[in-house]
Amino acid sequence: MSPSPSLPAVGSLPISCVVITRDAGDRLGATLDSAQSCAERLVLDSGSTDATVSIAQERGARVEHQPFLGFGLQKRRAVELATHDWILSLDADEALDDEAISGLAALDLSDPARCWAWRRRTFIGSREMRHGPWGRERVLRLFNRTACGFTDHRVHERVVGATAPLQAPGSILHHSFNRCADVIVRSARYSGPKAAILRDKGETSPAWTLPLRGLAAFTKSYCLQGGWRDGAAGFIVALSRVVDSTLPRAIVNVDPPPAPSPPADRPGAPSPR
Repeated sequence: MSPSPSLPAVGSLPISCVVITRDAGDRLGATLDSAQSCAERLVLDSGSTDATVSIAQERGARVEHQPFLGFGLQKRRAVELATHDWILSLDADEALDDEAISGLAALDLSDPARCWAWRRRTFIGSREMRHGPWGRERVLRLFNRTACGFTDHRVHERVVGATAPLQAPGSILHHSFNRCADVIVRSARYSGPKAAILRDKGETSPAWTLPLRGLAAFTKSYCLQGGWRDGAAGFIVALSRVVDSTLPRAIVNVDPPPAPSPPADRPGAPSPR
């Protein structure tokens, strides 16, 4: 990112930027560089074996360690560890663009009830997905922890307790996928945790409804939201929505629930760790 005289001074804003990581070395440098104006940059790592930790340390970020608890609880822990009440939460594959960095310094942080969202621009490789479900994304990323915080969801966590977010200038650049296949792989990988959430809620779906769910998800993404305008990549994104909407529910129907752990005071039960 090229320097600009309009960008705020390094460490000048009373904000803690928090990032949870595991093997995020490919993108973490850009994430942390985009948050240089924050007084603190905190990386909560869950066992990286690549250069994640050294990259964070080289950029002056504070590094803490925590075995992975699920996305919601992990982000809650990062927020708890932060020094400042104002929290800028970025994923390790996200970075503020120059307009967002400049605009960050102009936000009025006098009211802890306020919060801000940015437009998020998602890329597959170097290609931006301008249409479909990702074309209109707005993500809440700046909030005061005294007023709101993350849910405990294993995946697709969100900030709750917040007022309607204000629109912050600029965008968050989201480089999460190197190729189209990664989109499908990600959806399949998240299907297990999503199935667990559905099982916890007691939600089930008859098998005959799954094709209808899939068709509705594809039609919404590819046709109604204009994913077709992104060409073959938009088709892949629509397919991922089919996986998201059907595979977790199919898993709930097929896989038995895990056996409950024996109570700790039961004779012969393993002691809690």
